[in-house]
Amino acid sequence: MLELLLAKDMDAAAGLWADDGTAEFPFAMGTSPRRLTGREEVRTYLGRLPELMDVREIPAVTVHHTERPDTIVVEFTGEGHTVSSGEAYRLDYIVVITVKDGLIHRYRDYWNPLATASAAGTLPEFLDSLSPEATR
Repeated sequence: MLELLLAKDMDAAAGLWADDGTAEFPFAMGTSPRRLTGREEVRTYLGRLPELMDVREIPAVTVHHTERPDTIVVEFTGEGHTVSSGEAYRLDYIVVITVKDGLIHRYRDYWNPLATASAAGTLPEFLDSLSPEATR
């Protein structure tokens, strides 16, 4: 999946999900989705990424195996540039991936929403989405 993200092949990356697979973002805030259900929702979500962030390198990846053979924990770092500004960014991720029949059944991404909004060049919009008026 990380190789597909670097190649900006979001369609193929979404193809790694089961038809009914989910992507969850427990730390999501504001207008960011907390849960995507199904491959097509994941495809739409991933399809927006190259417009925001130009991921150029994933210099660190550590895979932790769990007691469950269908589940791994992956720590990785993404580096690149914000598309809107050209500024460099570096983001760290921890994801828990559960597979079924060779496809992603559940993907839980514990990313930092503030750092991600900054890297994507959407920090002002993100902060506005947290205002009391926006949450009504």
